[in-house]
Amino acid sequence: MRSSGYFEGWYHKHQARGGSLAVIPGRADGGAFVQVVTDNGSYNISYPLSEYDRRDVLTVGGNRFSRSGVTLGISRPELTLTGEIRYTDLTPIRGDIMGPFRFIPMECRHEIVSMRHRLTGSVLLNGNTLDFSDGIGYIESDRGRSFPDAYAWVHCNSFEGDASIVASAARIPFCGGRFWGCICVVWLNGREYRLATYRGAKIRRCEPGILELRQGKYRLTVTADTHDGQPLAAPSLGAMDRVIYEDLSCPARFRFTEGGHVLLDETSAHTSYEYVG
Repeated sequence: MRSSGYFEGWYHKHQARGGSLAVIPGRADGGAFVQVVTDNGSYNISYPLSEYDRRDVLTVGGNRFSRSGVTLGISRPELTLTGEIRYTDLTPIRGDIMGPFRFIPMECRHEIVSMRHRLTGSVLLNGNTLDFSDGIGYIESDRGRSFPDAYAWVHCNSFEGDASIVASAARIPFCGGRFWGCICVVWLNGREYRLATYRGAKIRRCEPGILELRQGKYRLTVTADTHDGQPLAAPSLGAMDRVIYEDLSCPARFRFTEGGHVLLDETSAHTSYEYVG
């Protein structure tokens, strides 16, 4: 089969008292897939490309994904995952997270579909029920050729107050060279704060467990107590033959200030984190 050099995937994250579950449907060279991440393991289920369809609702095999929820029907020797989780009150961001970079050919384009939304429903995972009633969800997507060769990514919407934060710093190929860029959204009490390279944001620190961004009077510092995480297949030149690791639910402290005034300073026990050095 001829290589297309293209991938696309959607990251659906679900968290509640019953646990954490991320489901990633997508396609790449070689076929379609559904990756599943839990607090204790990960699974990569392959499907023929003929079973991938995203004309109206994204379907992969017997699984359906939309902005209204997910319906899962996986029955394999290594994984049984069935059930339905419904979404309401989605929170999209204002405009494209890529900003003006959306007009430039890049190896990976990122999209934030919903910063946070309400969950109802449950799934049966290898005989164990995960109840997501009164839970919180998050959706993002990526498409292109490859993930960056070095990056940090963090997301959390498990705070005491009404907040959700996603931030990423990455080494990006551009015009024969590479530069470090960042994108970040802090959604706090109904207000969206955007930090990004195209708005003058600077990466002050990006190392294992620490990400610090500064843009004008705003400063975000994330300190994560992360471990090895669970293995996931990631794209390289359109093929899912690279391995990264995600800690789906780890403790992290988030401190967000405006001109020295603290807008948020909280430690969450349920932060998702990836770091590729």
